[in-house]
Amino acid sequence: MGFALLVGMAAGCVNGLFISRIRVPPMIMTIATMALYRGLAEGISQAHSVRGYPDWFFVFGQGSVLGVPTQLWIVLVAIIVFGVVLSRTVYGRALYAMGFSETAARFSGLPVDRIKLLAYVASGLMSGIAAVIFVSRVSTTRSDMGMGMELDAVAAVVLGGTSIFGGVGSIGGTVLGLVLIQLLKNGLALTGVKGDATIVVIGSVLILSILITNLAQRRRSTER
Repeated sequence: MGFALLVGMAAGCVNGLFISRIRVPPMIMTIATMALYRGLAEGISQAHSVRGYPDWFFVFGQGSVLGVPTQLWIVLVAIIVFGVVLSRTVYGRALYAMGFSETAARFSGLPVDRIKLLAYVASGLMSGIAAVIFVSRVSTTRSDMGMGMELDAVAAVVLGGTSIFGGVGSIGGTVLGLVLIQLLKNGLALTGVKGDATIVVIGSVLILSILITNLAQRRRSTER
């Protein structure tokens, strides 16, 4: 588990270094490394699944504390930690400033490259934690696990009011977006909609959310 978290942080650090130091566009870098890391996972595992984990490991994905699933407690801790970081710390405010205008942040003397790097390392760490919980949940490991979840993550963040251009968003909004996505998926499943159609619906909702956000931003800019 510890090694999984270190690998996640290392993968995020690689992304952060290329994006902040070599100036590779974030979208290109993250998509490229997504394919790279999946290829490495498949090559190392030889496309074989891994089972036989100890019983205590399943507590993270299948256990409960005080009647509440353990994974929800972990999510709650993450929400509180990152909510405080974004709203109550110097780093959080600097991250917002950089997202709103990286050029202005640089001229203000903020260590933009370091802020970016830490953000990607934190993202890798949370991906590692999510992987551990997911494996604990399904009781097995395969190199193709988690495919398609990146769409859910992006959709939840955008539905929660976070701008894809940066500078706008909150943890509370992201949680609300996550709840909406899960309600949408569960509702589609109950009505008999298949998995492929669900992806189409989520993608459509994502595009619609981006269009609505852009229109709202243009209206505010016009009013000013």
